Amino acid sequence: MPRQCQPRQRLTVKESGNRAFAVRADWRPGWPANQRLLERFALLGALLFACAAQPALAEGQAAPGEVTGAKLLSHPGWFKESFLDLTEDVSEAADEGKHVILFMEMNGCPYCYKMVQENFANAPYRDFIQAHFDVIALNTKGDREVAVTEEMSMTEKEVADVYQVRFTPTLIFLDESNKPVARVSGYRNPDDFKVVLDYVQNKAYRHQSLNDFAAARLAAAVYSFREHPMIRSVDDLSGVVDRPLAVLFEDAACVACDALHDGHLADPEVRRILGGLTLVRLDTDSETPIVDPMGNQTTPKALAEALGIQYRPSIVLFDRGREITRIESMLYRYHFAGVLEYVAGRHYERYPDSPFDYIDVKTAELTAAGKDVAIADE
Repeated sequence: MPRQCQPRQRLTVKESGNRAFAVRADWRPGWPANQRLLERFALLGALLFACAAQPALAEGQAAPGEVTGAKLLSHPGWFKESFLDLTEDVSEAADEGKHVILFMEMNGCPYCYKMVQENFANAPYRDFIQAHFDVIALNTKGDREVAVTEEMSMTEKEVADVYQVRFTPTLIFLDESNKPVARVSGYRNPDDFKVVLDYVQNKAYRHQSLNDFAAARLAAAVYSFREHPMIRSVDDLSGVVDRPLAVLFEDAACVACDALHDGHLADPEVRRILGGLTLVRLDTDSETPIVDPMGNQTTPKALAEALGIQYRPSIVLFDRGREITRIESMLYRYHFAGVLEYVAGRHYERYPDSPFDYIDVKTAELTAAGKDVAIADE
């Protein structure tokens, strides 16, 4: 664990800054059905009262905009109904030759919804997951008590903090000793996710990194590097001082790189934001000598490994010689542009915990001005 904890002591830790959506985090799946029904009626009554109590808009005042794209989460019936004693869960899984997957999610998260629907509920390898994994869902803003080990317990949101969850969904794979052996941050397409499942199920983590395992599985070239007017050729990344630096990691086996170029990188608003960044592309297979943003001699391949890049395309954002944040999964246009803007405009100085703190404020300002915000492209 990243820090020392007292036996069975309730921990008070700072929440992670991942607040992409306004959600309720106090629902308890263990509550009786009639209690949940009463809660829903109470909430409905409160909403109706609040609507009735709102003053009429002043003449010429714009009606508030709406945020669309949030998704109501649901899980397949075969997700484990855990008592949230992870030591016990891991032991039960090990007895059946399985691994545990902690599915860290947040209510309303469209990426969580997409991941569940495409990679679990309707995945072509759904039976494979059920045979080899126990999946336990945890709410990154939840307050349910989780016994992480026999000596330590904490709330769901504190578990998210310990595992440094920056985006949802985040999936943590645990071995028979309750140790993390693989991690997926954000949505993955079904093909890429199956590679991670195979890596863990085969226990390849005992002798091989996920990157090496994936490289062997995805050796065929499927992508040719694309031209882009904003991409600059820079060998000394530490020399980029006039503006923040965006390092785009790609390789010939990148199955999602064409979609990035055809979509987000072709968007006029994204290009406008990129004007405030120096965009450099690195080939994660390249051994060409470069200088990294911290001033060290290295190669693109070695830098990708040092940064733990497991997904291509990934964009790591630096400023003044340090990493600020990164995009290491599929994001919809609004969040993709917001993360870039967070660094390009140096909004991280005011909102240092998470780009989503800045995006939340931006969303509130837009809706207050009567503009609608779509957080999902689907």
